[in-house]
Formats: sequence, structure tokens, C-alpha cells
Amino acid sequence: MMFVLMTLMLTGLGSLVGYIFGRFDIGLIIMLTISVVICIYSYYGSKAAAFRAHDVHLVTEAEEPRLYGIVRKLSEQSGLPMPEVGISETMMPNAFATGRNPENAAVVATRGLLHMLPDDELEGVFAHEMSHVKNRDILVMSTVSTMAAVLNYGSQYLSYAILAATAVGNREDNSLRGLGYIMAILLSVFVPIASALIQMGVSRSREYLADETGGRMTGEPRALARALRHIEEGCAKTEADYVEKAYADMWISNPLTGKNRTLTSRLFSTHPPTEERIKKLNDLADKLDAEKKKISDKKDLGIDPNYKSHLY
Repeated sequence: MMFVLMTLMLTGLGSLVGYIFGRFDIGLIIMLTISVVICIYSYYGSKAAAFRAHDVHLVTEAEEPRLYGIVRKLSEQSGLPMPEVGISETMMPNAFATGRNPENAAVVATRGLLHMLPDDELEGVFAHEMSHVKNRDILVMSTVSTMAAVLNYGSQYLSYAILAATAVGNREDNSLRGLGYIMAILLSVFVPIASALIQMGVSRSREYLADETGGRMTGEPRALARALRHIEEGCAKTEADYVEKAYADMWISNPLTGKNRTLTSRLFSTHPPTEERIKKLNDLADKLDAEKKKISDKKDLGIDPNYKSHLY
């Protein structure tokens, strides 16, 4: 709703400026500039905003040795700088990562997550979050969001421009007027839907990538799979208590989606269905097990596992 309202406001502003100066291109440039500035501000301010929204407080190793130790271990394994570690004192079991780059990153756990998960599952969760940092997903999604915003604002503005031109054009040519109305409708309705589908599709692909990267980081994808199931079940119990809907998609498991989702909700969801994520993680675990067995068999035969024949 806020996105639609912002689109209408910026479109109206651009149209007003264009009308005043008699130049639609001036209004378009101003509108697009504002949208880019908003997205850049969101990129640089996302960490502080997320902390404020969930009352996150940073912790030291002395305060949270279990969590801090897991994050430090993963940081060393991945070759990433040690991120800031935060706690949100909510009983909803969940976690997220934020920060515009690895040097500015932070990972956050809820108190509910720390109470619910054993160490191996907690490690799987934060391997996923560290993978978001490693894969620079904050930058990727900020770029995609900027492109979607520019596309949406631009399409809305152009649809108004076409309607205005059609209204003051040749009133006797009904076919051209009809074509103008059709183009305006297509721009204002279908372009935003298409851009949203693309944006959500990219987001889901980054979640799958973080699952795989995290599973390989720990070597135990099944632990993350178990954690995802436990988190989804825990979030279902606390869904009614979660009020920060604008930030729901930043968690490892969206606390508002639930298990039963329609095709439409899945297409417009930032996260893949948990069952599909679990299946992919179990498939990855089988693949890693097969690779380990192959290496073990070579060692049993006295063959260097790193040796590759050049006879073929």
C-alpha cells in the first residue's frame, strides 16, 4: 500500500512539474531522480532501520558466548570479516543479516531462535545469513529494487502523459484515442506487475543460493533443513504478534506467509516455500555424501583423491 501511494505521489509531482514548465521530460527526470535517491537512502540506511524496527541491541562474546562463537567460526570458515552480532528480544524464532557490504554487515538472532534451536541447526541458520553477506545480496536486491522502482514510476508517469496527450489530441480520430487509452492501461497495470514478479523471482533465487552456500559452508545442509522447518512452525505460533510487515521479507523465514500458500502468493513471495527449500537442501546433502564417499573410497584404495587422470 505504501509503495502504491509513493508511486502515485511521485507521479503526481512529476506531472505537476511537467505541466508547470510545459515539458513532460522535466517531470520525468525529477521523478526518476527522486526514486533513485530513495532507493540509495534505503540501501545505506537499511541496517539502522532494521535495528530500530526490531529493537536490536548488539552483544559481545561475554554476553552471548554461544551465538558469538558460532558466528566467529563461520566468519573464519568463509573468510569474511567478523560481523556485528545482535539480539532481538522477541520470542518469534528467526534471524536476518543486514549491512551494505561485508565490512558493514550484522547478523541478528531473536531470543526465541536461541531458545529453540540446538547448536548444529543454529550454525546452519547463520551460515545461511553469512552467505547473504558473502554473496552481496543486499547490494543485489537494492539494485533490483531500484530498477523496479524506476520502471514502475516511469510507467505510471508515461501512462499519465499518454492520457494527457490523447485527451488534447485529434478528437476526431477515435482509433488513435482508443490506442492511447490501451497503451496507458498496459503501462499502468501490467508493467508494475511484471517488474514485481521479476523482483520477487530474483529474491527467491538469492534465498536458494544462500541455502546452498550455507549448506556447503557447514557441510551439513540437513541441519539447516531441520532449522527451517522448526522456524516455520515457531513463526506460525507467533504470526499474530508480528507487526513489522514492511520488514517481514528480511528474515530467513517470512513470519507472515504460513504453510498454505496460493499460486499467486507464491509468485509474489520473496521466499520460496519451505518444503521446496528443504528438498533442495536434502538433495545437496545427498550430493555431498556421495562426494565424501568417493573420496573415502579412493583413500581406501591408496589413490590420491586430488589425482586426475590425463589418459582420456
